[in-house]
Amino acid sequence: MPKRALIDHRPWLLASVIAAVAYYFLRDNPIGEVWLIVLKGMGVACLAFYAIRRGFGPDAQILAGVMLFGALGDMGIEFDFALGGGLFFISHVIAIWLYLRNPRANPVGTQKALAVALLLGTPLVSWLLSGDVMVALYGLSLGGMAACAWMSRFPRYRVGIGAVLFVISDFLIFSRLGPFDLGDLPHYLIWPLYFAGQFMIATGVVQTLRGEHPGHEKTAQPG
Repeated sequence: MPKRALIDHRPWLLASVIAAVAYYFLRDNPIGEVWLIVLKGMGVACLAFYAIRRGFGPDAQILAGVMLFGALGDMGIEFDFALGGGLFFISHVIAIWLYLRNPRANPVGTQKALAVALLLGTPLVSWLLSGDVMVALYGLSLGGMAACAWMSRFPRYRVGIGAVLFVISDFLIFSRLGPFDLGDLPHYLIWPLYFAGQFMIATGVVQTLRGEHPGHEKTAQPG
């Protein structure tokens, strides 16, 4: 890949990374709460634009919806925890729809077992960490998203692991609500784990869709 490929052909990915890194290092600085919230939302919002510009077909549009509600959740949670959770819940439901539209052919037993573990274990761990039934219910949607991602035809080492990173980042958030004291670990790890997960999901799905329509590569505009 040419050295300037990311700039020339994937500017939305570059913008996404810049926004995410900038937010991580500026979030404790007094530059203005509103600006920080906008900057936080831009990271995943740019992935939504990337999905539209680089993806192909209705699945790319659905992926854009996943990322859009994820970005809204990133911003909404800064105003109200329940608001952010509700927006992420919508994002997970849309993601489940995307993955169910794209099932993996002939999954093996270990893949099914891990999917079941994600589906059932995620809400259980969410409840154990937070002690909150509503968080556990949200965890069911989170686990469903991760399980469906793992069972989808999209690359597990991109989309599947990206979904698992999302789950881990939320576990760190939930640890702040209950009796578990992890010190400064959540502060430093939540955002990079979350953004890395979203980035891997977006790029994994888009690359799969583009690989199925190689002729689209020649006609698509940079994005």
